[in-house]
Amino acid sequence: MRGLVLALSLVFVAGHSQNSAPHFDAGKTYVYKYEALLLGGLPEKGLARAGLKISSKVLISSADQNIYMLKLLEPEIYEYSGFWPKDRLIPATKLTSALAAQLLTPIKFEYNNGTVGKIFAPDEISTMVLNIYRGILNVFQLNIKKTHTVYELQEAGVQGVCKTLYAISEDEQAERILLTKTRDLNDCQEKVVKDIGLAYTEKCPKCQQDSKNLRGATAYNYVLKPAAHGILILEAAVNELIQFSPFAEINGAAQMETKQSLVFIGTQTIPIVPVVAQYVHRGSLKYEFSTELLQTPIQLIKITNVQAQIGDVLNHLLAHTVESVHEDAPLKLLELIQLLRVARFEDLERIWSQYRTQPWLLDTIPAIGSPAALKFIKVKYLADDLTVSEAAQAFIASVHMVTASAEAIKLVKALAGNNKIVENPVLRKIVLLGFGTMISKYCVELDVCPAELIKPIQDLLAVAVAKDETEDIILLLKALGNAGHPSSLKSIIKILPIHGTPAVSLPMRVHADAILALRNIAKKEPRMIQELALQLYMDKALHPELRMLSCIVLFETRPPMGLVTTLANIVKTEKNMQVASFTYSHMKSMTRSTAVIHASVAAACKVAVKILGPKLDRLNLHFSKAIHMDIYNNPLMLGAAASAFCINDAATILPRSIVAKTSAYLAGAAADVLEVGVRTEGLQEVFMKNHALIDNVDRITKMRRVIKALSHWKALPNSTPLASVYVKFFGQEIAFANIDKVLIDQFIALTSGPSVGVMVRNAIKALLSGASSHFAKPLLATEVRRIMPTAAGLPMELSLFTTAVAAAAIQVNAMVTTSLPENFHLIHLLRTDIKIETEIKPSVAVNTFAVMGVNTAILQATVLCRAKLNSFVPAKIVARLNINEGNFKVEVLPVFMPEPIAAVHVETVAVARNIEDLAAARITPIIPAKVLHPISREIPKYDIFSSAASSLVSFLTLSFMKSKSSEVYQDVAATITIVRPKQFQFVKKYCATALAIGLTGCIKLTTENAVSSRDVALYKLAAKRSISLSIKSIDGEEIERWEMEVQIGPKAAEKLIKHINPSEEIVEGRQGLMKLKKLLVPRQRNVSSSSSSSSSSSSSSFSSRVSNKARKLSSSRAVSSSSSASSLASLFGVSSSSSSSSSRLSKVNTSGLFNTFLGNEVAPIFAIIFRAIRADKEMMGYELAVYLNKLTSRLQIILAALAADDTFKICAEGVLLSKHKVTAKLAWGAECKQYNTMITAETGLLGQSPAARLRVAWDGVPSELKHYATKYETLLVATSDRTIDLIWKTPTRTVYKLALHLPISLPLNEIQGLTPFDGFADKVHYLLAQAGSAECSVVRDTLTTFNNRRYKNEMPLSCYQVLAQDCTDELKFMVLMKKDHNEQKHINVKISDIDIDLYSNITDVIVKVNGMEIPISNLPHHHLKAKIQIRPKGKGISVYAPSQGLQEVYFDKNSWTVKVVDWMKGKTCGLCGMADGEVRQEYRTPNGRLTKHAVSYAHSWVLPALNCSDTTECRMKLESVPLERQVNIHGQESRCYSVEPVLRCLQGCFPVRTTAVTIGFHCRPIDSDLNCPESVSSINNKSVDLREKAEAHLACSCTAQCA
Repeated sequence: MRGLVLALSLVFVAGHSQNSAPHFDAGKTYVYKYEALLLGGLPEKGLARAGLKISSKVLISSADQNIYMLKLLEPEIYEYSGFWPKDRLIPATKLTSALAAQLLTPIKFEYNNGTVGKIFAPDEISTMVLNIYRGILNVFQLNIKKTHTVYELQEAGVQGVCKTLYAISEDEQAERILLTKTRDLNDCQEKVVKDIGLAYTEKCPKCQQDSKNLRGATAYNYVLKPAAHGILILEAAVNELIQFSPFAEINGAAQMETKQSLVFIGTQTIPIVPVVAQYVHRGSLKYEFSTELLQTPIQLIKITNVQAQIGDVLNHLLAHTVESVHEDAPLKLLELIQLLRVARFEDLERIWSQYRTQPWLLDTIPAIGSPAALKFIKVKYLADDLTVSEAAQAFIASVHMVTASAEAIKLVKALAGNNKIVENPVLRKIVLLGFGTMISKYCVELDVCPAELIKPIQDLLAVAVAKDETEDIILLLKALGNAGHPSSLKSIIKILPIHGTPAVSLPMRVHADAILALRNIAKKEPRMIQELALQLYMDKALHPELRMLSCIVLFETRPPMGLVTTLANIVKTEKNMQVASFTYSHMKSMTRSTAVIHASVAAACKVAVKILGPKLDRLNLHFSKAIHMDIYNNPLMLGAAASAFCINDAATILPRSIVAKTSAYLAGAAADVLEVGVRTEGLQEVFMKNHALIDNVDRITKMRRVIKALSHWKALPNSTPLASVYVKFFGQEIAFANIDKVLIDQFIALTSGPSVGVMVRNAIKALLSGASSHFAKPLLATEVRRIMPTAAGLPMELSLFTTAVAAAAIQVNAMVTTSLPENFHLIHLLRTDIKIETEIKPSVAVNTFAVMGVNTAILQATVLCRAKLNSFVPAKIVARLNINEGNFKVEVLPVFMPEPIAAVHVETVAVARNIEDLAAARITPIIPAKVLHPISREIPKYDIFSSAASSLVSFLTLSFMKSKSSEVYQDVAATITIVRPKQFQFVKKYCATALAIGLTGCIKLTTENAVSSRDVALYKLAAKRSISLSIKSIDGEEIERWEMEVQIGPKAAEKLIKHINPSEEIVEGRQGLMKLKKLLVPRQRNVSSSSSSSSSSSSSSFSSRVSNKARKLSSSRAVSSSSSASSLASLFGVSSSSSSSSSRLSKVNTSGLFNTFLGNEVAPIFAIIFRAIRADKEMMGYELAVYLNKLTSRLQIILAALAADDTFKICAEGVLLSKHKVTAKLAWGAECKQYNTMITAETGLLGQSPAARLRVAWDGVPSELKHYATKYETLLVATSDRTIDLIWKTPTRTVYKLALHLPISLPLNEIQGLTPFDGFADKVHYLLAQAGSAECSVVRDTLTTFNNRRYKNEMPLSCYQVLAQDCTDELKFMVLMKKDHNEQKHINVKISDIDIDLYSNITDVIVKVNGMEIPISNLPHHHLKAKIQIRPKGKGISVYAPSQGLQEVYFDKNSWTVKVVDWMKGKTCGLCGMADGEVRQEYRTPNGRLTKHAVSYAHSWVLPALNCSDTTECRMKLESVPLERQVNIHGQESRCYSVEPVLRCLQGCFPVRTTAVTIGFHCRPIDSDLNCPESVSSINNKSVDLREKAEAHLACSCTAQCA
């Protein structure tokens, strides 16, 4: 170490004139030899790489104090594309010559204490060449400390300010100082990098902890020599390695290697002379991006006349997408995009004027990705050059494809305020949503995003709130949600229903959208959103849907363990089962997540689920659920996820809200790919309730007068019938729509208007005269790029591009047999024979490129993986339709089918090229040809499928795949175990033939692997692969056409080609007779009958024969009555042994199914024929016939092959034995006699309960099904309309499941035909309403609520109680009940404009409508205007009004029942509850307070009397009562008053019957002002301090003083 100390002493301590930094003496020119080599590819030797080399002499001399000149001498550029390290570098002579002027121009730079400062150069030097200079100067960047030999610092360089480690040592013998510094490119304070297309992705830091997708480091080794005034750099060697893999590093990585060498040659006295030009400040050592942002790395284009070149590419694309898409169309599309990116605005104007009518330009301009695209589309729309639909498409594409910048945001802001945009609702939505999206993209790359960007949207939102414009508020909230700017949180909070804010009065859908707008903010500020979301979740006054949405937002923030545990503790005491079920299911599904990004949440949820226990697991599908499923592969860092949120409300048939989302995980990043949300709030109500409610002032007044008597009654919010849908793409909402009845009515009016008829008529006329169309759609589906500098100053790019071009040429020609009148209608078309000939040629080409390497505007050295998909499937179809004849026929004619019809090719190559010599571009496959060792191509043949039709499985397979020409090309090693070298290449080919349609199909797979000693994913990805699909006709069996024909009606028999009687034996030699079927009479079948009539005479046709026989059988046939009786009694009390006098419902011998062919009795009701017409006229295909004998209630379906030697058939037959029993048989095999299955279904009574039974028995089954084939019997017993018992029996076991709850109500009575409405539509409407209705009933004094909770109701005498009412402002109905002095109950129904009173006398039930009694004999009673009926039912009377929300009110002397329709659930109140499924919140009083005592709850719904003159004879009132004793609360003597009103007699009356109720009391100190009347009257809003019993009055007796 003494030598090192001596050397450092000479350098660091010798005097003030010496320094520790490199120094260049004035008057000397220092000469260095410089080389830079860049190579990219896989690290294995022997595989191809791409790269370049720069060599030159570097001259440095002093120009002024701390200002130096740098000049290159003899620069040379080399290209490399070959197999490393065998192949040599190739000089790029033309490129060197083209850049010589710039490379030989000296530059100036500041250099002080080893640090490079400002750089000065003439404007003539391009940014790319100047970056090469920066790469050289980067070597001279040295920060040497005088007092340390090992130290770290953040050092500036070409790639930014990165962590750098210095280590200094000595070479004692050579008296040299050895310095090593290393730069960690993954630890930079300011990193120079440019990302394009990554704005929508979310980084996963945890995914990168164990394995990084992108790593980089640079090592510098210096040999320094102490000099008089500093140190001299003798040698410098730089070695940089940047590696990338989309997978974990263990699966291999591609790399970019940069090597620099700087060797001191000597000095000279000739100074460097600057050129005669102005040297301007051109930045610092930090790399500056140039035209590489506009240059795609896929191809290199020399642009001379951009306008002409754009025209050439457009013409090429137009010419090569007419018949089909050319395979190079996606590459040409990329070329067009690149040319458009460098074009000026004036060039775009000229191109537009020339190609305006072509879709290519409008579809491609958004892909320019610069503000120029937005500006151009804006100008064209404002100039009326674009339609609204074209502008909408262009704006959506531009907003998401244009790179966000201050200029782009300014353009979108101006668009949002443009009058023409504002006046169009569709474009206004698109632009405002896009405004938010653009801000979000812009802020991704900023640590602090300016708040003024979001202010215009916030100002618009404030105006909309002030004007109470709901639709604008929703739109602007969605725009703020897209932006996700933290400063917009304050504006959103003002919309949230937080207690005390004016926003509480806003519609709930506004609150829902406000909560969802927090999701993107949550990704940036999770802690801030967690607090707000938890606050909303804990607010139990909020609607459950809003709390569940808050739960979604909370989990979007990926909450920590403590927060999830807090959530679990809240759920433990949660009374709302919808919220509890949703939260628990969300936690439970998250415990199964395997994605790294959710690892902490999954662990927290596992703890939370254990805290909650399994109780909530038993909640059924009535309750809200959250589902999350994902799959993630850690080694590949690849995964996908799907989430679904189903928010129910009151257990309605339709969920209130559904959100479905898909996510993807790739290369350490996550993205929400697609999200669709649907709100169905009110949709069910739109279709099922009567919107023509009579707006009768008297009705509303009477009902409000009644409810006014309730203590502080609060109406529920009236939801506007509405459905809405939104779509999010990569977390950004791109479209949404609100659907209400007004919109539906407008749509119906539009589609049914006269203009639609004219349009349809014109379209038909165009088809009759022949129409042709050509469709082409280009798409830049993916452009993801990351550009970063290398140590040499040249840019390295990682990118992924996907382009697609789809096209279709369509030609349609229609013909009719009779000419149509000028103004024809649809009825005229139905009376003619229509023939439509269609020829369609769809094709698609898709290219995906993955690139790594150097990409500049003048040279490229990249490794490129290209995947190509090409598909072309032409078709020619002729369709005929004859409505009068009931015939429909489709013919598929043979067309030229390309070989193959679809193919995918994947290949990886190393590319090196430069702009000056594009013809000399070098493209090398990644795999050298000589290392490929193809395995044996011996082709063993296998029979994939058995040719014998021995089973159903084999038959279904044989229908489309036969094995005569089936081949499998596969690896010999698959069948023979041998020791062989590692496989490099294999070819497999799978073929299958479908004889029935005369086609053969083949799939061919070819693979050439980039082999490594490690069999890892990246090397497999870099393989050369191909897969192709080809379909062609079978050799020697030419097909003329394929046909499918459907014939309905009596002519179906004439269309049958092959006789399909399953009972006949088909013998050889009858093929000719089969073809003459239409001229022959089928053999007469034996039928079991009491009197049989036969005919031996021949008919002229098959159809007339069948018709005659059917007529004879209809008059003389009697079906055998021998049959086993059902073990179940009839459901409706009908005996199982029905009378044999009814031929239609009489029983038949089930063992005789298929013994009688219905084709001998009736003609088929329809027939379907599938066949292939061969050139030799041999029959190929299938025919299906359906027979129905209405007299015997028999149905037969027979499927048979048309081939004469094929006897395989499938036969199905069903017989209705009675109203309550049906049996069916399925048979298949040769003539349907090989295998069969019997199925019997019947209904009846088991005791007093309706029941149904299903039996399945097998008689011969294929060997594949023998394990599963046995006798099954299933018995269902409806113990009530909501519960069933299930019994499942097999020969070995019996399974019971009792009291299964059903999601809907079984309309058992209605099945019997007891629906109260006569019209079909009304019956369907009633049954649907009945299936989902909620029921409230009473047995004696025990009341069962809508939510099935029971309690004892101690009713006061003569006072009405509200049983059930519509608790919205619409007040559609109200049901009241009271008990008179004779203990008889009275029901009063207020609905529409009538009052219905139901009560009983000694013998009958009395009905009064508006005070007028209606005799029982005059029932049913119908309302004149509304759909309301009163009719007898059993021993009582029922009122039906489902369209008004009241399904049924039933009343008899001993019981009553109230049913409300499904869409009224959650909107009712009264003794029967809200019908919302929330059993824990059942006892809710009129003012919304939740009480715990059933009697107190029931009394709160009593309608009190105002005075003794009340006509209802009620003599009670509800009042707050004091606690009879004083209590000590918190150390103070207090007086307490009840917060829940208690029934008490009016003044002047005294109680004759009382009961004790437990109620809540609020207590205040004795000296407080609670005794004031005002305070006592408002006590009901106070909190509950204690619960005590109080006396409630049930009956009163009044004195004369009662007033």
